[in-house]
Amino acid sequence: MLKPLKIIICNFEIMKLITLKLIFTAIIINVFNNKIESIKISQPPNLKTIIFKSSNNSGQFPILEDGSFMQLSFDDLNASEDDYYYKVSYHNFDWSDSVLFQNEFLEGLDNIRISDYENSFNTLQRYTHYRLTLPNSSTKFRLSGNYMIHVYNRNDELQFSRKFVYLKPKVIVSADVFRTRDLNYFQTHQNIKFNLTQNNLGSIQNFENNLNVVLIQNDQWSNSISGIQPQFKNNKILKYRYDIETSFEGGNEYLFFDTKDLRVTGPNVSFINLGELYESYLYTDIPRKNSPYSFSQDINGDFQTRTVIGGQDPEIEADYSWIYFTLAASIELPETDIFILSNFNNYEPSEENIMLYNQALEAYEAKILIKQGFYNYKYYANTNSGWKYNLISGNFFQTENSYKILVYYRAPGEIFDELIGVGNTDSKQILN
Repeated sequence: MLKPLKIIICNFEIMKLITLKLIFTAIIINVFNNKIESIKISQPPNLKTIIFKSSNNSGQFPILEDGSFMQLSFDDLNASEDDYYYKVSYHNFDWSDSVLFQNEFLEGLDNIRISDYENSFNTLQRYTHYRLTLPNSSTKFRLSGNYMIHVYNRNDELQFSRKFVYLKPKVIVSADVFRTRDLNYFQTHQNIKFNLTQNNLGSIQNFENNLNVVLIQNDQWSNSISGIQPQFKNNKILKYRYDIETSFEGGNEYLFFDTKDLRVTGPNVSFINLGELYESYLYTDIPRKNSPYSFSQDINGDFQTRTVIGGQDPEIEADYSWIYFTLAASIELPETDIFILSNFNNYEPSEENIMLYNQALEAYEAKILIKQGFYNYKYYANTNSGWKYNLISGNFFQTENSYKILVYYRAPGEIFDELIGVGNTDSKQILN
């Protein structure tokens, strides 16, 4: 009669241990998830105009090579000369965390205070402008590949992060843009065909598993293409001749505005009002999805700060103004959020750049505080079925887009992905 009782007690203890283990596991998972969410936090509203460029690339896509450098700059609207620190992390080709220790990819130190800053001059909106150059005497990079720079405040709270890559070229990348052969996408998509020519690397071993290629349109990571294998090999040349697998939606040309002079209306600015700060009202935009394609000169989503007032130093003399955006819409799109995105906000959707529907005006509206300059932007739709990048702007094969091809290689026995090649092309002369 005692044996069943012992079994019950034993089972109870086992269940108790299992329950405690599950609770402990749940706590660990919750802590891990909170950590991940903290990494994805949007930048605080007082930090504006984050510019991250390399000396060998004019766009907002920092590519570091030997002999070049990068400069990060941003404005703090609190204008209190606060303390900010930077840290650097290394990542695999798909931006997952690397298993390398810091001293394996970094020479020197990070978590260093950004000491180069200057206050704005003769502006209604006061701010402190910060600058950081990399590499510098304290921080240098050992390995090629994917990096991220993270900026923290004095309380060690993450403020924002930006991606950059370090290139040590070992292959030559040549590419062209074609119209796709699939008639379903013939009027809307652009196809990238490219070759990799092995140069200093010698023979790439087991390229099916060790070689990774990433295609990027207009310096935008969110719709990048990866996971493609070479189709043909001719001596030291790997050929990629896919059709659908390496095709992007053509989209449409970016919209733009220019506020270099806040005393008069610039291109696409309807009128300007002066309150506590300048207020620039843009002309109402119309959805272009069902309109024919019309070429418009743009800078593929980028922006340039500039001013014609004072000494014309945009870093500390360009002022801020409220930019009012209006998108005509006879009805509110069901279960759809509209965002204003481009390089000036790192294509990151947030409460600041989401649009609200005004039923009385039959239009979506938003206002964003933006530094003086020339800016590209687009309207992006987030629906229940996912992001529709060109739902508002339309989709045309003629659109002028820029493309980058990043080539990563993990040598046998290594545990990191080195960046061995970068190719550039555009659709200015699209081929049939």
